[in-house]
Amino acid sequence: MMDVVVLSRIQFALTSSFHYIYPPLSIGLGLMLVIMEGIYVKTRNPLYKKMAQFWTKVFGLTFALGVATGLVQLFGFGTNWARYSRFVGDVFGSALGAEGVFAFFLEGGFIGLVLFGWERVSARMHYFATIMVALGAHFSAIWIVVANSWMQTPAGFTIVGEGLEAKAVVTDFWQMVFNPSSISRLTHVLLGCWLSGIFLVLSVGAYYLLKNKHHLFAKACIRLGLICAPIVLALQLISADDTARGVAKYQPIKLAAIEGIYETKPYTPFSVLGWVDTKNESVKSLQIPGGLSFLTYRDFKTPVPGLKEFPRDEWPNVSAVFQTYHLMIAMWGLMALCIGISLVLWRKGKLQSAKWTLRALVASVLFPQIANQAGWFTAEMGRQPWLVYKLLRTTQGVSPAIQSGQVVGSILMFIVIYILLLVLFLYLLDHKIKHGPEEGLSSEYRDPYASQPHQELP
Repeated sequence: MMDVVVLSRIQFALTSSFHYIYPPLSIGLGLMLVIMEGIYVKTRNPLYKKMAQFWTKVFGLTFALGVATGLVQLFGFGTNWARYSRFVGDVFGSALGAEGVFAFFLEGGFIGLVLFGWERVSARMHYFATIMVALGAHFSAIWIVVANSWMQTPAGFTIVGEGLEAKAVVTDFWQMVFNPSSISRLTHVLLGCWLSGIFLVLSVGAYYLLKNKHHLFAKACIRLGLICAPIVLALQLISADDTARGVAKYQPIKLAAIEGIYETKPYTPFSVLGWVDTKNESVKSLQIPGGLSFLTYRDFKTPVPGLKEFPRDEWPNVSAVFQTYHLMIAMWGLMALCIGISLVLWRKGKLQSAKWTLRALVASVLFPQIANQAGWFTAEMGRQPWLVYKLLRTTQGVSPAIQSGQVVGSILMFIVIYILLLVLFLYLLDHKIKHGPEEGLSSEYRDPYASQPHQELP
C-alpha cells in the first residue's frame, strides 16, 4: 500500500484537475459574453444577441459544474490535510472569505438574471448583469490565486506557536495579498482562462462551418476568436516571461527543475524538447545555448543555479516538472500555429473551404485546457517537498488520523463520480452545440464588419 501522503496528493491532484476543467471555461466565456453582448447593445444587431444567448447557456453549464466540483476541494482540506489547514487557516480564511464576498455574491446575485432575464429586463440592464457575473468569475480566480501564491512566496505573516501547534497569522493583509508572486501568477492564470473561452468559441464556429450550417453565426464566432486569440497569446508570452523570472528570483530550485539544470554553468541552455535522465543527472534535449541565461538575466553568460546548489531533500520530481512545463509550452506553440494559419486563410477568404484547418480549430479547444493543467502541475509539483514554501513540508501537513485504505477508497469513488459527471457534461454540451443557436430570425443580418448586408450561405 502506498504512503498516505502520496495517496492524499494523488487524490487532491485528481479532484483539482477535474475541477479546473470548468472555471477557465467560465472565466473565458464570461469575457466573450461581455464582448458579444456589448456589440449587440451598441449595434442592435440581432446576430450578436443570438450569439450571447447561445453562449450564455454554455456558460451556465460550466458555471454549475465548476461550483459542484469546487466544493470537494474545501472538504479535502479538512479530511486529508488537517495540519495544513490549521497552519494556513488564518491566511486562507481571509482570502477565501474575500472570495465569498466579492465573487459568489456577484455571481449568485446576477446569474439568474443573465440566464433568464433576456426578455424581462432592458438590454442595458441585462448587459450590466452579464458584466457583474463575468467580474464575479474573475474575482473568484483572484482570491484563489492569491491564496496559492502565498503558498509559493509567503509574505505579510508571522508564525505563532511551535511544533504541531505552529500556525501562520496574517500581520499585513495587503502584503499577504500582494505577495511577490501573486500579480504575475494571477495574470498568467487569467490569460490562460481567456484562451479556454476563446478557443471554445473558435472550435464551435469551425464545427458549424464543417457541418455547413449556421454560417453567419459561425463566421461571427470565428471572426471574434481570431481577433481576440492573437492578442491574448501575445500577452500570455509576455506574462510567461515575467512569471518565470519571478520563479528564478524566489524559487530557484523550481526553475532548475523546470529546465533539468543540475550543474551551475555559464551559458545555461534552454531545452526546447527532450527528457531528463535522472540516473545520470542530465538532460537529453534539443537546446538553445545560453537561452535560459538570457531569459532569466537578459545575459547569455550568467549561469542559472543548478539543482546541486541546493539540498537534495528539497528537490522536486525533476522529470515530471520538466515534462509538464514543456508540455505547456508546446500547447502554446500549437495554439499560435493554429491561429496563424487560420488568420492567413481568413484574410484570403479561404478558411471556410480549408477542411483540415477547420478540423484543427475544432480540436484546438483542447490546447488551452492541456496547457492550463500542465501549468498547474508544474507550479505545484515544482514547489515540492513544501506545502508552504520553506515553512511547511508536505509530510507535515497531512491529517494524522487518516489511513491509506480510506484514501484509496475515496480516490476510486471520485474516479467513478467524475467519469459520470464528465460524461454528463460532454453530453449536455454536445446537445447544446448540435442544437445550435435559436432559430426564428431572418437569414439577413447586419454585419458591422461588412460594407453591405449579406445573406446566409446555402
